[in-house]
Amino acid sequence: MAMSIHVDVVSAEESIFSGLAEFVVLPGEVGELGILPGHMPLMTRIKPGAVRLKIQGQEQEEVIFVAGGILEVQPGLVTVLADTAIRGNDLDEAKALDAKKKAEESMANRESEFDYARAQAELAEAVAQLAAIQKLRKRH
Repeated sequence: MAMSIHVDVVSAEESIFSGLAEFVVLPGEVGELGILPGHMPLMTRIKPGAVRLKIQGQEQEEVIFVAGGILEVQPGLVTVLADTAIRGNDLDEAKALDAKKKAEESMANRESEFDYARAQAELAEAVAQLAAIQKLRKRH
């Protein structure tokens, strides 16, 4: 049996995943992070993107989209506190494309720096959702 680590992925609304995984890969603030059992303690911000979990007994990785948040790694426990988290199978490509288009339009027609910054964040989230959808498609 492979070594495992307990992983909790939660959003403000609900617990998305709680269980054992062989490894976790997610978008850290300064690059992609890979967490294996025995990883040193760590706390960092995460960017919008796909959290990939290799679940014991499952051939394919579980994919969860997060719109940013915090990662905490403790001995035997990985906690992802996400602003928003969506199971990979629940991602809606049409909705993400529409959000991307609206964010790009907002950036072009900005009225203030605040509007531009918000549009940039919305664009980054939409692009990350689309990238997660593409990863899921390549799996199937």
